Parts: sequence; structure tokens; C-alpha cells
Amino acid sequence: MSGMLDESWRLSPSVELRPEPFGALAYHFGNRKLTFLKRPELVALVRALDEHPDVRSALLSAGIPEPQWPAYETALQGLAATDMIRTKGVA
Repeated sequence: MSGMLDESWRLSPSVELRPEPFGALAYHFGNRKLTFLKRPELVALVRALDEHPDVRSALLSAGIPEPQWPAYETALQGLAATDMIRTKGVA
């Protein structure tokens, strides 16, 4: 794993989440990217990121079992690569 679990992340201020039956649509108003969050658990995790000091705490809060954390970390890395989420220190 990349160490993302111990880092502080949040939803980018340029991103809006729209709830959908499958999870949510994430739209970035800056780069105009559209991403499908296909699991309600991933949506809950992304929404919880800003409320927690690190990804690990957000995963625990969202009730995601530890054996599934690598898959969620991979999903978060993909969101970070498109600026859907960013570290808390970045404006």
C-alpha cells in the first residue's frame, strides 16, 4: 500500500457529488471530469474523509472491513489522480 491510509484527504472543493441508486456521480467543475462512484460504501468513505484525521479513521468510521481496505485505497488513489480528492493541505 502507498501509505495513503495515514494521510489526511478531503473531497476537492471543485467537486460535487450527486447521489445515484448505484452510489454517486462525482463531477469536477475545474477539469470537467465525471467519475462514477459505484458503491455506496465508497461514497460514504469519500464524504467522511474531511471529518477524520486520516483515511484509516475514515475507513473505520464507514464500517469498511479491514480486508477490503486495499481495494478502497486503490479507488481513492484513482480519485486523487483526477483531483476528485486531495490532501487537506492543498487548497
